[in-house]
Amino acid sequence: MPRHAADLTPADLVVLGLLLERPMHGYELNQELELREVRDWAGVSRPQVYYSLRKLAGAGHIGPAPDRAADTEHARAEGGPERRIYRVTAAGRRAYAAALARPEWATQRPPPPFVTWLVLATHGDPAVRASQLERRRAFLEGEAARERVTLAAIRTNTGPTFTVAALVVSHTIRQFEAELAWLGEVAAALPRRDQEPD
Repeated sequence: MPRHAADLTPADLVVLGLLLERPMHGYELNQELELREVRDWAGVSRPQVYYSLRKLAGAGHIGPAPDRAADTEHARAEGGPERRIYRVTAAGRRAYAAALARPEWATQRPPPPFVTWLVLATHGDPAVRASQLERRRAFLEGEAARERVTLAAIRTNTGPTFTVAALVVSHTIRQFEAELAWLGEVAAALPRRDQEPD
């Protein structure tokens, strides 16, 4: 695997993936992130976009897009900041493909923070534990409802990008539903304050 492919972070890959769709500048990339709610599944911040652009340009994975030079001139004429339009280079396409072939994409098992909390809460106050379980349940129900609205909006569109988006959102909803069912088991299995030994 090329060294640069191993150095690409998820934020770098999100930026490259968006640039594979069409040449853009940093502001456009951030707008796309907001529009697609990418931060729900990739956790890419606005500063990370600009950091990734500099990193990718320095590595030769992206370069200026000559066909949109007029857009850059228009942005300058309007008094806005100079916005360099980037496109993915052939080296960037190869690095992107190599990074997506890394085995850890399919073999990682990161612990969700809530599971870590639950293990730690074994020795905590049962009232706090019950309150946090209820807070988690309400959060999951709200997020599942929000994702159902998102899924309905996605399904009004067509194309491969929307098909994948619908699959990702459906997966997220199923994860929320599975955790909600599991929370019921957790609440039933853990002792309440009145059942705690003295």
